[in-house]
Amino acid sequence: MSIADSTAPARIPSVSTPTLIWAAALAITAILYVAPNVAPWAAKYPSSAIIPIADWISALMAWLKSNFTWLTRGITDIFNVPLQWAINLLAKGWKYGYGPTAFVFPRLSWVGVCAAFAIAGFAFGGWRLASVAAACMIYVALFGQWESAMLTLALIAISVPLCIVFGAAFGVLAFRKPWIDRAIIEPMLDLMQTMPTFAYLIPMLLLFGNSPVSGMLATAIFAMPPMVRATVLALKRVPHEIDDFGEMVGCTARQKLLRVLLPSGRATMMIGVNQVIMLALNMVIISSMIGAGGLGYDVLLALRALKIGQGMEAGLAIVALAIVLDRLSQAAARQRPAPHVHDLNFVQRNPMLTLAVAILIVTTALSFFVPAFATVPAAIKISTAPWWKATVDWINIHFFDAIEAFRTFLLLYILNPIRDFLVAFPWFGMVLLVGVAAYRLSGARLAVITVLMTLFCAVTGLWEKSMATLYLCGVSALIAALLGIPLGIAASRSDRFAAIMTPILDTLQTLPSFCFIIPVVMLFRVGDVTAMIATVLFAIVPAIRYTNHGIRQIPENLIEAATVSGCTPRQMFWRVQLPLALPEIMLGINQTVLLALSMIIICAMIGTRDLGQEVFIALAKADAGRGLTAGFAIAFIGIVADRLLRASTDRLQSRLGLT
Repeated sequence: MSIADSTAPARIPSVSTPTLIWAAALAITAILYVAPNVAPWAAKYPSSAIIPIADWISALMAWLKSNFTWLTRGITDIFNVPLQWAINLLAKGWKYGYGPTAFVFPRLSWVGVCAAFAIAGFAFGGWRLASVAAACMIYVALFGQWESAMLTLALIAISVPLCIVFGAAFGVLAFRKPWIDRAIIEPMLDLMQTMPTFAYLIPMLLLFGNSPVSGMLATAIFAMPPMVRATVLALKRVPHEIDDFGEMVGCTARQKLLRVLLPSGRATMMIGVNQVIMLALNMVIISSMIGAGGLGYDVLLALRALKIGQGMEAGLAIVALAIVLDRLSQAAARQRPAPHVHDLNFVQRNPMLTLAVAILIVTTALSFFVPAFATVPAAIKISTAPWWKATVDWINIHFFDAIEAFRTFLLLYILNPIRDFLVAFPWFGMVLLVGVAAYRLSGARLAVITVLMTLFCAVTGLWEKSMATLYLCGVSALIAALLGIPLGIAASRSDRFAAIMTPILDTLQTLPSFCFIIPVVMLFRVGDVTAMIATVLFAIVPAIRYTNHGIRQIPENLIEAATVSGCTPRQMFWRVQLPLALPEIMLGINQTVLLALSMIIICAMIGTRDLGQEVFIALAKADAGRGLTAGFAIAFIGIVADRLLRASTDRLQSRLGLT
């Protein structure tokens, strides 16, 4: 070695450009937070620069209402015909004439409806599904929820076909015109799926009035996106050989679509139908606030009066209805279409349908003479409302001090400090950090989108309420992930534990969001703690399911290779299973965040002070501008979180070589 070499200075490792960018962004944000007087306009958004978007929207809605009332009322009258027919058929019956000479034709007999659901279960899934369907419908009847449940079912029976028809049409358009899909349909679907449910009610209320039709249309719009996405996915998955075969036999574009592509994608499209039904059931509860009625209205009344028993019974009736419709639609999706035989008539080809219709006709005719067929006899009705109330009262009496200490600890040492930190966070720093994160994860396009959406919350004057929403959603999603991921890991390692968790997760997934609030508010009173606990219970399911699925779907050959190489069970988990399952776990966290955001908005009913409160105030005052502006802010928070988590998941998969 030469003397020159020995005396050469040691090389200082260079700092990468991304690291410098992050350091600069963090430094600017820290300075603005610690010393806001350095640039007051960047720390707190100046009120003089607020853009009156809410006023513009209100003016637009007022113009639409004054100039197009004839159109909206005409649409209401058109949709009211099938809706009233379904309501009369299932819930109210028909009345002809007036006074003592009026003739009343009864609704479908509850006995016949229970039997029809059981027959449908047997046709699609055998005796087991028939038993589940019958048990759920009998539960609805015995617990005194039949009339409300049939009103809800009538709304579902009209809104779901609307979702299917229009969703499939938009899906076909998106498949055939990809540029329309990228430029219009995909952004609209993202907005529709992240817009809070209550924000749908305000324009419906202003344009279509306080009526069941408004609730039905709001339900149809909210539940449509899964059908659009499922249709696009189904058409893209059709093998090229089938597509080429349609060309070879001389099909026109319309014939190929209707007779080749759509039938080939039937299974995937039925999954979309299943999701539409579940979302429609969820939205029907919210729609009860603008005249939809049904089980949702019963839950809402119980929540307002803090009647835990009545609220839980109505909520569990919705769960029973959701289980029936979910299982039947899933079974229908798995069933292959029967081959058409020309020599058989309609009755021979559809014996189960014929039997169900015959039973409905016979039992409804008997209801003219036997009152027990017309309405559920009071003697066989059951109520658990006193038990629910007694349980909550017992818990409050014996554990009040512990519950209050836990609530106070969460408020003083966790929730309030985080809230104060985020509310005081400089808006410019947040926009800067979000933009840098998006650029590092996915490039300039995502950075521009996330910056504009984050900036929207500031320029509309909703920054503090947006940060309050972000704080409660973030804390709830974090706790749900910290609890859900270990439970998912435990379920993946034990089939017995997974079997125990499955019915619990199914119940949590189908239980209406309002039903999470009722028992928690009885124990913890109104406020942020109640909202957080209810949100954790509502949003924890995806974290558990995706973690369980991610670990279980790892190929066996990789597990065997790790075993042969001498991995201990601990090494197997940390170095093989967890890294390979991490993309699925991240997807579960993504869904947990979006569910937490949707639940936080509903929790505004119990005293939270965030964007959800803005939507509720706007709904009470019929202020479309205020409600939709807050709704857009909520949707943009959800979209930014979704895009950043998706981008991080894609980057993670790329690093692991899974793409």
